[in-house]
Amino acid sequence: MSSPGGSSPEGFNAIDFDGARVYAIPMRVRFRGIAVREGMLIEGPAGWGEFCPFADYDDAESAPWLATAIEQCTIGWPPSVRDRIPINCIVPAVDPKRAHEITARSGCRTAKVKVADHPESLAEDLARVEAVRDALGPAGAIRVDANGRWDVDTALTHIHRLDKAASGLEYVEQPCRTIDELATVRRQVDVRVAADESIRRAEDPLRVAVAGAADVAVIKCSPLGGVRRSLQVAEAAGLPCVVSSALETSVGLAAQLALAGALPDLDFACGLGTLSLLDGDLVAGSGSLRPVDGYFPVPCRPPAPDPALLDRYEMADPQRASWWRDRLRRVRAEQQRFR
Repeated sequence: MSSPGGSSPEGFNAIDFDGARVYAIPMRVRFRGIAVREGMLIEGPAGWGEFCPFADYDDAESAPWLATAIEQCTIGWPPSVRDRIPINCIVPAVDPKRAHEITARSGCRTAKVKVADHPESLAEDLARVEAVRDALGPAGAIRVDANGRWDVDTALTHIHRLDKAASGLEYVEQPCRTIDELATVRRQVDVRVAADESIRRAEDPLRVAVAGAADVAVIKCSPLGGVRRSLQVAEAAGLPCVVSSALETSVGLAAQLALAGALPDLDFACGLGTLSLLDGDLVAGSGSLRPVDGYFPVPCRPPAPDPALLDRYEMADPQRASWWRDRLRRVRAEQQRFR
């Protein structure tokens, strides 16, 4: 029997779990509260996969991340319907000058701006959004991401002011934490509402669409269990989709690009330019997935890590490396249930 991620028992048994490599790559800028990105690479009969659930994910939440890695390194991905993917640049919670530089240098026509970094951040957020608009010019698209940190009243006030500062927002991503809050906000603003955490951390990802809580679905295949399962979620949700990364290296990022390539419709630029946030990669040279003029090519197969880079970014803390190996063992057991 196949799993939701599509892997077979034979493929699962062929994975070299004992040889998994633990990595630690510093971030250029603290992002999502993370200063160092950690994870593991596993090798199977079809190549390499990446297992990198965030530290606050429990074993059950981490099981789909392992399913994504297993799909990638055992059977690969479904065919793509497009050759390249438009992406947005990512502007962390930085000062306006830095925000302008990031946007102007990216070559992208869409920018995703992080807001709500702390409770009193509105003035900083407005200045950052204004700087991004200046860098993009009037034709560029700006979206903001609050990571669910606002209550309803704060969301209504801040969205209005940010929309004005941006001279029009494309959408606001996850303004509030709960689905009910998203639905309330959506009824009272003219800006599209996109759901991210409400999809990837929900027991039922389809409830977001059913509740009328969002106009756009942000899909990340790592926490949803692979490209094939994410395509099923996207189809059932019936919303325009944006594919976004989960701060992977090029190995895991390739799966997100495969998902974006396989979606029947792709109406928005995707949030896949996150490799620029890492101060390094595990794939060398032309295999490293970096956009050109705001676009990514769709990979046909998983990229292979460079042995020298695996050594360079190997987790140096033996206790932390042991923590990851113990986690992998536990999640493997959990993933059997997920399959």
